This record gives sequence, C-alpha cells and structure tokens, in this order.
Amino acid sequence: MMYAILDIETTGGQYNEEGITEIAIYKYDGHEVIDQFISLVNPEKPIQPFVVKLTGINNTMLRTAPKFHEVAKRIVEITEGCIIVAHNAQFDYRILGTEFSRLGYKYERESLCTVELSQKLMPEQKSHSLGKLVRALGIPMSDRHRASGDALATVQLFKMLLAKDVEKEIIKELIKSDSKKDISPKLFDLLENIPSITGVYYIYRKNGNLIYIGKSTNIKKRLNQHFTGTSRKAKRLQRDVYTVNYEETGSELIALLKECQEIKINKPSQNKALKKTIFPYSLYAKKNDNGYICLSIKKTDGRRKEVISFSGMTEAKNALSKIVNKYKLCQKLTDLDTTDKVNCFAHELDNCNGACVNKESTKDYNQRVTEFINHNSFNHQSMIIIDKGRTIEERSAVLIEKGIYKGYAFFNLNHQVNNPEILKNILTPMDHNRDVKNIIQGYIRRKKGLKIIRF
Repeated sequence: MMYAILDIETTGGQYNEEGITEIAIYKYDGHEVIDQFISLVNPEKPIQPFVVKLTGINNTMLRTAPKFHEVAKRIVEITEGCIIVAHNAQFDYRILGTEFSRLGYKYERESLCTVELSQKLMPEQKSHSLGKLVRALGIPMSDRHRASGDALATVQLFKMLLAKDVEKEIIKELIKSDSKKDISPKLFDLLENIPSITGVYYIYRKNGNLIYIGKSTNIKKRLNQHFTGTSRKAKRLQRDVYTVNYEETGSELIALLKECQEIKINKPSQNKALKKTIFPYSLYAKKNDNGYICLSIKKTDGRRKEVISFSGMTEAKNALSKIVNKYKLCQKLTDLDTTDKVNCFAHELDNCNGACVNKESTKDYNQRVTEFINHNSFNHQSMIIIDKGRTIEERSAVLIEKGIYKGYAFFNLNHQVNNPEILKNILTPMDHNRDVKNIIQGYIRRKKGLKIIRF
C-alpha cells in the first residue's frame, strides 16, 4: 500500500468555512518517505486570533503564499493512488474535500486515522492526542502545530503502528472510503446540516416517535457512522430515520449525563445498552479477620455501597493498580495479589509498608485506605465540576451536593461560579441515579486537570 501522511493548518472559523493556511504531505511506501510537499497557503480570508497564537502563522506571512488553486494539482498528484493518513483524518480529509469542491473538483481518497489506529493498537496509552502520544512513545517532535512538524511526527507514529499490526488486519478494518459514495441521498441530506460539535442527538421516525438518543464529541461523525454502518442497529436506524435534532453541550460530561437521563425517561426503541447497567463491576471495601480494610472488585451489587464503579474488568484492574501504587497499599489486601502467601511484590519495592507481613498496624493502614475512599467515593462529596462550554467564552458547571447530582449550568468566563448558591440560580435541574454517579466518577478519573471546586 502507498500512504499520503499529511497535516493541515487552517484559519479556524465556522464549519466548512475554514481555509487552509499550511499543508505538509509525506508520501510513504510502508518503509520510507519517497516524496514530500510542504507549503504555506493563502486562504484569502483572515485567520482567527486564537489560531495565530496556536500556530504562529499570521495573515502577513500568507500574503505572498500560493492560493489553494495554485497547489491543488500538486496535491492531487502526490496523493494519487494513496490512502490519506492523518491524526484526526476526518478533519483533514474534510478540509481538502471542501477546498477542492470550491474549485468544482470532486476529491476522493481512502483515509485512515492514526487516532483510531492508536486507540486500537495502543489501548494502554493515557492519551491519544498527537502531542501526548509522541511524548509517551519517545518520538522527537519539533514545530508543534505547524503542518510539517505534526506530519513528520505522524509519519514516525504510523511506522510504529504498522509494526504493531503484523497481519495488517486492524489497518484494513479502519480504512474508510469516501462516505458520500456509501450514503443514500436521504441520509446525506440529513447529515449536511449537522455540525461537528459535542452534544446529544435525537433520531426520529416519520410519525414523530423518538427511536434513538446518543451523545458524541463529534455529532456529525457519529451520525455518519450510524448512516454508513453495516450492523443490525445501524441498518434499522438508516431504514427508520426521518429527522435528526441535536443539542450542543460543549462538555462531554454534560452530554453523557443528558444522554443517560433522557434514555431513562424516553426509553427509545433502539437504545439497548443503557437499559442494562453500564457499570457492571465495582470496587468494594470490607475488613478482613485481622481488621485490615481489603479492596476487591466484584460484580456490581445494588444492595451494597461501592467505592467506584467501572464499565469493564480491565478498566477496574488498571484503576486498582494505580490506587495501590498511589496510596502504598498492600497487594495481598486487594485483588492484585499474584505473589506467594508470605510477601507481596510491592513490599519488596518499598511501595508497601508491610501490612502483608503484619509490620504495619491496622490503624495506620486503614487510615490510608479511608483517605482513598473519602477522596474517591461519591457518596458524601459536594463539588462543582468546571468543564468546557459551547463557545470559547463559556464554561459549564456540574453541581453535586452530598453525593447527589443536582444539575448543570453554563456561564460566561467573565463570571466566576465558585459558590453553589450562586450556581443554583442558573442551574438546569437533573435527576440523580446510580448510573449518573458512575458517569461523573469515570469522567473525573479520565479527565486529568479538570477543575473541581470542593465544598
């Protein structure tokens, strides 16, 4: 296979109104780069200020740069017969397609996204953003947020991913053809007016019945997956959909919470997953015969109070391993014990204070376990979670009081919402349930650096 590994910088702005400011393409034959094209591009429109700050590319730099129609032929030639590879390929491919359509040319290539590929082949990575991923993998990177720097880093990342996928089965599975060729005119018309935003979407039949509710950090992309999918659910949605509505939330957390609540209220016919528990495993705390508090992962039991819940056993084990290391807990007092009856591996590495061999008192050990439980258990916590808003000038807030989810609000950056009483004045009230609690806990675990105000 031949690949065109590329990165595009744009002006920013409204969906499908962006212009290209810089493009870098490296033609890669699976072993080495055999051709390349790098150029600034005059977008013939102003660059958004935040993009100038991010990339360092300004309007003055682009005055003498070639316009897109002047580089279009070179782009067609270097990508001919290639699979387009990019980090978040849907964005770069859409931008190219939009620019070519303005010239009256239909640009069609197969595409492959290294975000999706790395998620499949490197699930152990904490983040799959390009910057964090290349740092974690030791890939050198210069000129971050410039087309050439990002594209070269993607070349090195793609080499690693190719090596990991020995049979090339996962790569073949993730290669996408132009979705416009695979989608019916009715579905394409519905998709045309949907933006690439974070929020909740609602799919209706012709008679007005709501048949599906979903959430996504990119609603257009998720609906495109529904409308081009081959699963039984996807085909049912393609057959029955008449209209699609959406609500922008900006915050993925609010989208998750709204999706959960509205599925429980409306019970759409095609939403099967949330009718079952979406967190089938939980972490429980219980004292053993010697008085030590033991942590164990069990199937979620509604009759018992859990510390944290998880969507799968792998997630649960990984989380428990981090907890053991952070709080210097003994492996023998958790489900992570894989050693003999006398000692634990953590004790030998000085990560355990000796509870495994009765050297640490139950009082001292249980104090650390209790500290972990109090910090992570949702049952009695009060907090305000500050997250993204629907615009650059806006933020969102989720309110929890004594372990009960109260609702969410949006506020302007010029106003600080640190007081729960002030927040209540603008709050959209929401219902609390077991799934809501676990959604919030899981989001806090995943989103490092999230602003949380505890009170």
